Amino acid sequence: MNQRKAAIVTGSATGVGAATAVGLARRGYNVLINYSKSAAEAQETEAACRAAGADTLVVQGDVADDAACRAMVEAAVSRWQRLDGLVNNAGITTFAGAGNWDALDASVFQNIIGVNVVGTFQMTRAAVPHLKAQQGAIVNVSSVAGALGIGSSVPYVASKGAVNSMTLHLARELAPHIRVNAVCPGLITTRWFKEGIGQQGYEAVKASYERSTPLQRACTAEDVAESIIWLLDAAHTVTGEFILLDSGMHLGSKPVTLPPSVV
Repeated sequence: MNQRKAAIVTGSATGVGAATAVGLARRGYNVLINYSKSAAEAQETEAACRAAGADTLVVQGDVADDAACRAMVEAAVSRWQRLDGLVNNAGITTFAGAGNWDALDASVFQNIIGVNVVGTFQMTRAAVPHLKAQQGAIVNVSSVAGALGIGSSVPYVASKGAVNSMTLHLARELAPHIRVNAVCPGLITTRWFKEGIGQQGYEAVKASYERSTPLQRACTAEDVAESIIWLLDAAHTVTGEFILLDSGMHLGSKPVTLPPSVV
């Protein structure tokens, strides 16, 4: 039996997924790195994980495809004879429909729901028997979009709301053997936003975010990864929780301070 823990991180070629894979490698996990298109970046992530002491697998696959999900889990268990953690990070959106509903047709919804929601479920279903054997954990990478009803597009908001609801259901259903939690980041300083709205738009959104949030900072990929790893590996009594990583955006504006003469 391999004594080093094992985890699957979907969508882990770049961004939050890559940071999570490398962080888990440093914490003593072997890691399956999954990608759909970014082969070169996946290999870079693999090299970083190996440098941290991990044994690795790199598997191409779309989580919207159930066969690909089952193959990923089978590859990990065949390699390491165990599975301790699953990070459902793979996700997509469209920025076209944020202010233009006419750009959103059924195929756009189905595409986003297929990856963000169905993919999360399919990966979970495939992994559960093996996670149960190790008393393992699942972390779903959601978004403040699902908690606050804001985001890049209506289908993305709806998909992350579904992920949050599913997290609650799975936490109840899989207890006491498997813990299930979600992280809900706000703005993250990765290429996701830059590619979606362009560099100029990204800089404007980032500046506004940093002015308006209580902590006055956006998340880095590493910030999100730290919370994922804590939930996966250390938060032994935490299940069914959403961790909002939004620098306090959900708190809203500070209340108006009345002058002493009014009080």
